Amino acid sequence: MKTDPDILPFFDETTNTVTYLVSDPATNQAAVVDPVLDYDHASGDTSAKSADRILQTASQAGLKIIWALETHAHADHLSAASYIKQRTGAQIAIGAQIREVQTIFRPIFNLDDVSEDGSEFDRLLIDGEMLMIGSMPVEILHTPGHTPACVSYRIGNTVFVGDTLFMPDYGTARADFPGGCAKTLFCSIRRLLSLPPDTRLLMCHDYKAPGRSNYAWECTVEEARKHNIHVHDQVTEQEFVTMRQERDKTLRTPSLLLPSVQVNIRAGRFPKAESNGVVYLKVPVRLMREASI
Repeated sequence: MKTDPDILPFFDETTNTVTYLVSDPATNQAAVVDPVLDYDHASGDTSAKSADRILQTASQAGLKIIWALETHAHADHLSAASYIKQRTGAQIAIGAQIREVQTIFRPIFNLDDVSEDGSEFDRLLIDGEMLMIGSMPVEILHTPGHTPACVSYRIGNTVFVGDTLFMPDYGTARADFPGGCAKTLFCSIRRLLSLPPDTRLLMCHDYKAPGRSNYAWECTVEEARKHNIHVHDQVTEQEFVTMRQERDKTLRTPSLLLPSVQVNIRAGRFPKAESNGVVYLKVPVRLMREASI
């Protein structure tokens, strides 16, 4: 007998991120998709308030969280996957191409403790494989383009698409991060949009497109194919690539990019505290050529 998942979204307005608590009604086993760690960049303060809200909800419903599933190494929020694991024993899973992302960013930040083999994570996922949430199979879809390691999680008629797609009135994710590729992103999106028309697509972010007053994070494949402003059915690959590349040139660097990447390629862990007991994240600085400082 086919079981549909129970899905509870948790929206973090500070980072515009949607985290999902996904559970199997038959077994009460559950997964958390893209958990957020609260972080104040100005002070360096961290908090697990958002993650604790999810854990409390799961506890009250009698759910056992066995997975923390990352759609990719996010550049706009710090992951709470490590905290979820500490509190529940859940395994942390991400696309196997996280190894490529680690290889890109390790030298940028001079992170000697980052493995480049993905061993910080409990499971590296490849396209087409299955993992289980209780009795529910979860199909892994490799959907790169935004980053090399992006995966989407398909459970029955529902797909968690990460940053690959946004709501139809907002469009698609940027493809200008190291390892990103607009052409690859288009191919990944078309793969998602080739799924049955009534397939539910659940987004990782929403920023409220102009003219829309409410946050939203779900549409169907049919709605995306008809109405997504960047990739509806009439948009060609070349039109998309040209649009995406020109648009990406105008976008600002995400405010949490530097701390997020350093934590997220470590599976949500911070670097070890230094001799004074304080944990530090790095800021690469490009000095002026005209003068030494």
